[in-house]
Amino acid sequence: MIRRLLTLTDTFRKRLGMDRAIAYVFAARACMILGSTGMVLLIVHFLSKVEQGYYYTLLSLVNLQVIFELGFSFVVLQLAAHEAVHLRFHPTGEIEGDPPTHARLVAIFRKTLAWYCVAGLIMGLTLFPAGVLFFHRTAPGTGATWFWPWTSAAVAIVVLFVLNPFCSFVEGCGQVRQVAGMRFAQAVVSIIAAWTAMLLGKGLYSPAMAIVACAATAIVFLWSRRSIFRGLLRAKYDRNALSWRTEVWSFQWKIAITWLCSYFTVQVMTPVLFASRGAVEAGRMGMSISVAGYLWNLVFAWMSTKAAPFGQLIAKREFAKLDHLFFRTLWQSLAVLGVLILLCMAAVLFIQKFFPGFAARMVSPGAFALLLLTAISTLVVQSEAIYLRSHKEDPLIWQALAVAILTSAGAYFAAPRWGISGTSIVYFVCSGVVGPISATAVFRAKRRFRQRAEAAVGSLRAEAIS
Repeated sequence: MIRRLLTLTDTFRKRLGMDRAIAYVFAARACMILGSTGMVLLIVHFLSKVEQGYYYTLLSLVNLQVIFELGFSFVVLQLAAHEAVHLRFHPTGEIEGDPPTHARLVAIFRKTLAWYCVAGLIMGLTLFPAGVLFFHRTAPGTGATWFWPWTSAAVAIVVLFVLNPFCSFVEGCGQVRQVAGMRFAQAVVSIIAAWTAMLLGKGLYSPAMAIVACAATAIVFLWSRRSIFRGLLRAKYDRNALSWRTEVWSFQWKIAITWLCSYFTVQVMTPVLFASRGAVEAGRMGMSISVAGYLWNLVFAWMSTKAAPFGQLIAKREFAKLDHLFFRTLWQSLAVLGVLILLCMAAVLFIQKFFPGFAARMVSPGAFALLLLTAISTLVVQSEAIYLRSHKEDPLIWQALAVAILTSAGAYFAAPRWGISGTSIVYFVCSGVVGPISATAVFRAKRRFRQRAEAAVGSLRAEAIS
């Protein structure tokens, strides 16, 4: 019986495509969902409705780090993946392989180090006063409520910001499973830290404590891989091995814009409601949109762990395997997300009927359904983006910019007039309908273009052989 059960479990796992890396990331995001669920209960118990609004607005402002991150972590991952596939890494830190490829990897690492030292400094000098100015103008006379929670969160996020690209670099070098395990550890310790702050009566410090825990975990992980970094630092550095302008910046500036657009299509909702309708409505939207976001992020583990393998397949020009892996992963993730959304909606209706006090802290079931439907569209768009960006390009830039402008303008117009219901409809129409239709059109056009190009190359090779 036990053997049969194990066989069925293994078959089910293979059908879902859940390898160890996915399992780690899925577990990490499942922990985040459980932690967020627990945090929601703690917020309802320990924070007032006004404080809840501060909590979620503070989280939205912390996410302004994307302005400084500019999507470079993903760029680092893909640059490293395209080079590392041709190299061999030893536990001692030595790297074997083609010298020019090795030189390019060294250049990627050294330029990443320089970029993030400068970007971290600029972020620290900009993000903190921006948050102070926002809260001072929207909530005058309540500085004691937000000042120190915001200060501690801003400092912590700068530290984590500087560490993240080096985790991406290690992942691009083939340690996908190890980085996924580190992310799982980050999820566990951040939940413990955030809950502890809430239980000690310091609820608004929870975001800062969670970020500190994540940064500490990243430091421990990177220290255990210090031999790799030591070898790259000691290797001869050829500045000309990698052209920043043609190979990095031409890709990065597009990623940067789409990264910013992702903020304005999701995170802007809470601050806009905070400024126009007050902390209570902002808190309801913040809590609800976070739940929907956690669902698609949980399932996105299937696709995000494929970023490095996608890049390696492209480097080896194995496009048939690339497409097979992508579409299989996409359908697996959509199936899992569909089940989770049905369960989540059932839970929302249950809470609405039997726990009206708790339900009052969230948006209405109708608005929540729109947020969940948008989560499906978001998963599709982000999956297509991973596929396209693995080619070291981002053709979705103008699509993302258009959706972000529509969403931000619509939220700014709808929030003062119709509050949560209006912003939910705007979010669904822009990100849930316009977003996936336009992104899929670009995705299909790019795939057709690549297939025609590959067919032309194949014909030329056949003619050369004959």
